[in-house]
Amino acid sequence: MSTTRPYPPGDRGPESGDGGASAVSGTGASPGDAPASSAGTDGSSGTGTPSGRQARRLSFDGQSGVVPLARDFARQALHAWGWLPAESADRRAAAEDVLLVVSELVTNACLHAEGPEELRIACDRKVFRVEVSDRGAGQPAPRTPHRAGRPGGHGMFIVQRLCLDWGVVRTPGVVGKTVWAELGAPA
Repeated sequence: MSTTRPYPPGDRGPESGDGGASAVSGTGASPGDAPASSAGTDGSSGTGTPSGRQARRLSFDGQSGVVPLARDFARQALHAWGWLPAESADRRAAAEDVLLVVSELVTNACLHAEGPEELRIACDRKVFRVEVSDRGAGQPAPRTPHRAGRPGGHGMFIVQRLCLDWGVVRTPGVVGKTVWAELGAPA
């Protein structure tokens, strides 16, 4: 199950932004690392933090086919950040886990929360963080007991199994929530 704290220790939460979508690439990034504007971003790039953190945002406003769009967006970031093409089976598995978690969180927002509003992904040397914001009031939780042979209901169970931690953030007075999940970066 999720932790009760909204963010892991030392994390200050979602990056405050200008309200628009953007791609922010960390150290060593080039302007070509930013995804195309047709993907729902404005293509801006920046310098990241001294810790080497790299981040990107994707707005789903007016978009259709959001699950494959989110996977493609995350895959582009993984390429830009050097996770893909993978040098080893472990690195390939880590990248595939990120793509699966992105798919599960965006799918859950589609099925249970009136659709996603924004996807934010960030990576530093140790952790890959995925955040999906939506306007839903529900609380995601793995279905218990988990029944592997039954169709559906596996999304949060998968997230729980693949991730170091996950949780939900709500802002008082604001409709919706942000579901976040963190995966370990490959060594």
